Amino acid sequence: MRRTLHRFEADPHDTPPDTPAQGPTSTDQDTDTGTGPGTDTDVDTDWLDGASWQLVQLVRRGLLTGGEPAAACLDPGRRDGRDPVTLAHLVTHTAGLPTLPRDFHVRGLPAWRTNPYARYPADRVTDALLRHRPRHRPGTRRHYSNFGVAVLGHAVAAATGTPWEDLLAAHVLRPLGLHGTALRAADDPGTDAAGRAGDGRTPVPAFDAGGFTAAGAIRATPHDLLTFLEAHLDPNGVPRAARTPVLRRGLGHRHVHTVAWFRHPASGGPMYFHCGATLGQQAFLGFRPDTGTALAALCTRRFRHRDPFVTTAYGLLAEP
Repeated sequence: MRRTLHRFEADPHDTPPDTPAQGPTSTDQDTDTGTGPGTDTDVDTDWLDGASWQLVQLVRRGLLTGGEPAAACLDPGRRDGRDPVTLAHLVTHTAGLPTLPRDFHVRGLPAWRTNPYARYPADRVTDALLRHRPRHRPGTRRHYSNFGVAVLGHAVAAATGTPWEDLLAAHVLRPLGLHGTALRAADDPGTDAAGRAGDGRTPVPAFDAGGFTAAGAIRATPHDLLTFLEAHLDPNGVPRAARTPVLRRGLGHRHVHTVAWFRHPASGGPMYFHCGATLGQQAFLGFRPDTGTALAALCTRRFRHRDPFVTTAYGLLAEP
């Protein structure tokens, strides 16, 4: 089994972007500020498969079906509409939700370059879902949504009567032995990797996910990220459903998605990957069953447009 961890140096002359977070289809790059095997890096729970894996496990155990309306989970007295947004819609990004709630930018603007998500607490996330009126019928179009992943976390927690942190520990962290992974910053401030702004030098505060816990609160060590990825290469590690296509889209259905991963063809079989960023850190995670390769690429600098970080990491994973 090939186990690799890559970090990249960045050009300090690039300028920062205007967006606080990044979805999985953009190209990103950051600087190396000394992230080591025992240093926590901010990563997106969706990349770490926390939300989707929990839902898969709960469905396998008969505790949920995936067809539960998210609004009914959050507000049990609410009457379902004709085409309700379900947990399955949320995990596949087909719920018709925007990337962020409509009022997120107004709320987050005073802290746009520091911690905008901290200004949007959990109750506003759930209220935004209950107020949202999709433009398209859920299940008909895919649009990557941090908002949707955040709602999924709150809805699953409400449906099971179990806090999100406890679900994550029970279904992901403990079974895989991810002892260096948590939802909160460590007591020792020197444990967290220091994120940097777009200039590669200016420190940024530790990321606060606010009400978007399921979409971006995880802090994990590089070792744990690789352990998590290697579980996908172990036939007895991760449920096969984590690698099973659940959505095909685009011309000729060439874009394939599982519950948590993008799946692209490679020389010897499919490769799976996901990527994204917080305000000061970025990550690319991927694995290839045909070569037994797990790749975790990490940077501690804010994402920038036209950045080679993702394409470089993608190319490494795609090598025969």
